[in-house]
Amino acid sequence: METETRISATIAQLSQGEVPESEELLDQLTVGLQFLTDFWREKYLQQFILQGGSKIKFLTGGKGSGKTHCLHLFQSVAKQEGYLTVSLSARALWLHDFREFYLEVLKQADVIGLLGRCSERIVEAMGFSADDIEPGSTFLDRLAIEGLADGLTRREIRNQLKQMFLDNRRMDNNFSLACSLLCGSLLGHPALEQANKDLVLGWMHGDKKIRMTSLRPLGMAPSRITKYNARNLLRSLAELVHLAGYNGLVVTVDDLDVMVDNSGMNPFHYTKMKREDTYESIRQLIDDIDTFSHFLVVFGFGRELIDNENAGLKAYQALWMRIQNEVVSDRINTFTDIIDLDAVAMQVYTPEMLVQMSQKLAAIVQHINVETRPIDEQIAQHLIKQAKLGGVSIPRLVNQATLGLLKADTEEGQYELGV
Repeated sequence: METETRISATIAQLSQGEVPESEELLDQLTVGLQFLTDFWREKYLQQFILQGGSKIKFLTGGKGSGKTHCLHLFQSVAKQEGYLTVSLSARALWLHDFREFYLEVLKQADVIGLLGRCSERIVEAMGFSADDIEPGSTFLDRLAIEGLADGLTRREIRNQLKQMFLDNRRMDNNFSLACSLLCGSLLGHPALEQANKDLVLGWMHGDKKIRMTSLRPLGMAPSRITKYNARNLLRSLAELVHLAGYNGLVVTVDDLDVMVDNSGMNPFHYTKMKREDTYESIRQLIDDIDTFSHFLVVFGFGRELIDNENAGLKAYQALWMRIQNEVVSDRINTFTDIIDLDAVAMQVYTPEMLVQMSQKLAAIVQHINVETRPIDEQIAQHLIKQAKLGGVSIPRLVNQATLGLLKADTEEGQYELGV
């Protein structure tokens, strides 16, 4: 029953041009993109990012080219490789204020969960097992039972916290102190009252009601989180993720093209000022990316963000000069900052591959007795020709044809949405 529900949801999502939420079904439906995700897995996740590097990539394409599909697929691959992943959408989050970007990443990353993993590493570094600590108890409680909660052991806990956080030059001073205080409270030493714990967490999450002076008795001297210091705090968060035992932090940001969407249907309407502030935030992140460790960001957007020369990326030369592909080639260069999925489709997708894509979808759908129309090579060739004319890209055309959502125009040899 659960499988049927997931498949039904997948059909509904594909019919609307959306991506399946199920990672298992997403993987089963993937055809033709593996070479790209395999390349990113090997060169970035298993090598460059794993070894401490950081990178920003951009993914573009027309409607139905598979941008969101690829971002979701890459998130799944990153999880398999031991990375913490965060998924953002410019249709649900203002990006012109980098403070909001950082706070949403922090929220999804679950800072207390990360510090819990850090506390387990400290327990193990001191020769104990975190599995031996009863739920609701602390490491210090466990030590007290064994008669080991003496001054020497407490000093060792403080030394471990100091080495992990306070001596860490990759972290902002106040961020590292906040981590040390909260991690210590999870270990049971040094103790931290609940009110103070709430203050520290409130500051980390950008609570504007908190007075900065109330944190001074804890040794902190923080500023309010703004777009000016949020990038430094994001760098600290990426380091915390790595300290917690993950191989790194991967953030995907979809729907960046919302900034040139003037349809009036989108609640996130970007004025020229907000748009340029967003471009500037991305530009600053690119310039600072080498100061990050174990960090990867992938931005996804429709071609209109490139094609719109008045409001798109080309309108903000300080950013465009940093990300444009300087060498134009007919061959796919997976190392370039911008990957064009339409170009990938035209070079990678063959009629045989599209038939395979259609058959995979039909095989999944048959479990709930929904009629499908798997395409043959002749139809596949027509769809490839139609995609070259623009409008809708190959993957979406195949999905819609298989689900019977396209009707053929025999005179023109084209397909359009059926009624």
